[in-house]
Amino acid sequence: MENRKKLLLAALALVLLLGGAYALYGRLGSEMTADRLAVRETEPSAETASSPDTAASTDTDSSAEAAASSGTQEDTREDAGAQAPDFTVYDIDGNAVRLSDYEGKPVVLNFWASWCGPCQTEMPDFQEKYQELGEDVRFLMINMTDGSRETVETASDFVAQQGYSFPVFYDTESEAAMTYGVYSLPTTYFIDASGAAVARASGAIDAETLQRGIDMIAK
Repeated sequence: MENRKKLLLAALALVLLLGGAYALYGRLGSEMTADRLAVRETEPSAETASSPDTAASTDTDSSAEAAASSGTQEDTREDAGAQAPDFTVYDIDGNAVRLSDYEGKPVVLNFWASWCGPCQTEMPDFQEKYQELGEDVRFLMINMTDGSRETVETASDFVAQQGYSFPVFYDTESEAAMTYGVYSLPTTYFIDASGAAVARASGAIDAETLQRGIDMIAK
């Protein structure tokens, strides 16, 4: 009886976790191509809503481009929106690291694997931006470490061979992937200093798109 109760509680926790990930995924949009960002929209003000000529656009490309050109984050995100859910991953030495450890700093959260061709394509741009921005923007490169197709050894060997120095963490328990509903690689989230998930990119992104995402979260 006790074991059955524990199984039921575990199943309930998993349902709630996946439900939260689905809600976050839905908020940031579900339709995009590799060079587009899904961006959370602000609610139009009463004055804006009353005028059909100035109604808020829901086109994600236009919103993202406006953010990059104007430098104003208020046009592309809600100040108080869905918080990026926390998770635990591990560094190369097996030490636990949580997303909440980086509270107060904008975060670029990238899910990748060494066998993933599109992941390999975008990584030089992530490395360049990491070296350029230093501590101003935190880069969390989350490896999808399933223990079979990808192990800590294969992933760390790949990073060493390529000479990448950005912080790499290993999702050995699939907690991060499940929390964010990551089913395809690469996937990138842009999280501002308040912990709000501002934008998401599915598929490989180029340097320009990466910079647009960073512009949305960096002050």
